[in-house]
Amino acid sequence: MLHAKKLQRFAVIALLATQLLPAQASQLVQVVDSAGQAVADAVVYFENGNAEKVKSANAEIQQKDKKFMPLVTVVQTGTSISFPNNDTVRHHAYSFSPAKTFELKLYAGKPEAPIIFDKPGTIVVGCNIHDQMLAYIQVVDTPYFAKTDASGKARVASIPNGKYTLKTWHFKQMTGGAISEQPVNIKDDNATITIKLGFKVN
Repeated sequence: MLHAKKLQRFAVIALLATQLLPAQASQLVQVVDSAGQAVADAVVYFENGNAEKVKSANAEIQQKDKKFMPLVTVVQTGTSISFPNNDTVRHHAYSFSPAKTFELKLYAGKPEAPIIFDKPGTIVVGCNIHDQMLAYIQVVDTPYFAKTDASGKARVASIPNGKYTLKTWHFKQMTGGAISEQPVNIKDDNATITIKLGFKVN
């Protein structure tokens, strides 16, 4: 009898906790360019004015066939990124971007330690040996982000209902160009949000 009462009490507590949590939605975003064509590798993220750093997260940008893979990476502020070299030649990865300046001198295999990206912003990564190698990292102050696929679509999961600023960034926008912004109100039954960039990608 006592065990049954404990189970009942735990069930009530669990139910109340669920009711106190804000409702969450999964939001689909479609990104097109000025010509109406789907845009791949666009970064979309929702901000609500509360800058958030991740406590512990890891990502990886590998070097393979003299390319950085993936081309575009989006992470939350505070994320550690490793740069393994899976080529048979050595690489020299670096960035002079204000959001993160770093240098991984000629190396093969995996560097000893990942690099922590502790400031929001855009980081362009290059190789000092192979000029054609480029990668782009967008560091954001929110956990609600995604990158578009080949169809120009991105889904941001588990975003609490409420008012946000939806920001969209693409590596082909003009250097120093303003990031696309628009206010949105996230609800359980939101339709797909379509973002049209002010430039042609291809």
